[in-house]
Amino acid sequence: MSRPLSKSEQIRQTLHSYIDSGQLAAGQQLPAERALSERFATTRITVKEALSALEAEGLIYRAERRGWFVAPPRLIYDPARHTHFHQWIAEQQRSAETRLLGQGGELASSELCRWMDIDPFTPLYQIRRQRLIDGRPVLHVSHHLLASRFPWIEEQPLAGSLTELYLNEYGIGQGGARLEMTPVAARGEVASVLNLAQGSPVLRLVRVNYDEGGGLIDCDIEHWRHDAIRICLDTRPQGLAPLQPSMLGMRSSKLW
Repeated sequence: MSRPLSKSEQIRQTLHSYIDSGQLAAGQQLPAERALSERFATTRITVKEALSALEAEGLIYRAERRGWFVAPPRLIYDPARHTHFHQWIAEQQRSAETRLLGQGGELASSELCRWMDIDPFTPLYQIRRQRLIDGRPVLHVSHHLLASRFPWIEEQPLAGSLTELYLNEYGIGQGGARLEMTPVAARGEVASVLNLAQGSPVLRLVRVNYDEGGGLIDCDIEHWRHDAIRICLDTRPQGLAPLQPSMLGMRSSKLW
């Protein structure tokens, strides 16, 4: 004989069914926790347990000081491929926006020295940006460029594709890359930019990029909302891997 469902699980299943049926649409705000606790005749702690479970599934997300919202479908992200961020988003019938947060010179940190295999005190140029999809902040990215390869970079437009900028202004084409993915906690500017509470889970992707001759270009440190993307890798030659309708945009990658 099966055990009866807990109140928290009953709430989770009810909200899940509303989302699956479209009765709660993507981007729609859920009632406040207090209102939900009244409607389900339970405590806010029990409601929060149910909401946290749905958040872990990527079905809803919490915006700091704004409440809970139904999450849009996850974007398909293939880190092994290269394309322009805005093009990649458009291929999945979504809208993209990039905002410049800050820029300036820096000396390589201990972590950057390790990731980029460079000496301490190596001069770098940092560019920090926020990326939004359908008006929702989903990505904080900091780019750390070898300063010696990009003179006068501070005078360039930095809200567009850096890959195109590297090629058109500096003659540096994109070659291979190394990638490291780790779940981490959002802190400081990352949490603020992504509208998350301090300590919320995010996915960190560290990508070290090289030119066509194998020379070091830069290091991108991306922090994604964990409910925004679905990582899909396809390393087959492009001619051998036709896209399926459900995988539109899968072949895209370098988003900068």
